Amino acid sequence: MSSLPSFFQTGKPRRFHYQPLYYDPEKEALEQRIAQIEQEMGLRKGEAYVPRIRRGQMASYFKRKSQRRERVSNIRLLIILAVLFLLAYFVFYS
Repeated sequence: MSSLPSFFQTGKPRRFHYQPLYYDPEKEALEQRIAQIEQEMGLRKGEAYVPRIRRGQMASYFKRKSQRRERVSNIRLLIILAVLFLLAYFVFYS
């Protein structure tokens, strides 16, 4: 008799055991990037990173770069002045 549908007795609902998994694509991408960088740098687990760039090195880099620009600018100015003096000499004394 249990195979016939009944109006008065209802069956127990089936249980659905859903355990949500938290997926963070940013965290996974970050972990992959960190692993890739460690591999490129030759680091292994537990090994400390020793930076090659020391504190203050970037400041001195920008200082040297600006000094180089000033030197090039001054040389360019001297060359332009020399050419102008030569042109003036040939125009007025020739």
